[in-house]
Amino acid sequence: MFSIYITAFVVGGLICVIGQLMFDVAKLTPAHTLCTLVVIGSVLDGIGLYEPLIDFAGTGATIPITSFGNALTHGALAEAEKHGLIGVLTGMFEVTSSGISAAILFAFIAAILFKPKGDV
Repeated sequence: MFSIYITAFVVGGLICVIGQLMFDVAKLTPAHTLCTLVVIGSVLDGIGLYEPLIDFAGTGATIPITSFGNALTHGALAEAEKHGLIGVLTGMFEVTSSGISAAILFAFIAAILFKPKGDV
């Protein structure tokens, strides 16, 4: 059972190391790094490699930002099979809407509770 935690930690850590190397070595901006990791997750799901990674690493593969790309592509492909082209759009939002809504809500609460550093 302990090996499950080690596997999740190592795989999640490797994904984070890749992101950090994109910052430090490739000198990419945070936005470029974020978009690149989301696209990598999408491509891996599109070619059928992200689900086996999730089966192997568990939360080590579902917590990093690459999982958001996986969710977008997975939802789009699943709904495209059912509803055609319109399913591509609705599938992406159906799968990820709760996470996006939570991020907006928590950011709003944080903005109310804490004073931004940029105020003069």
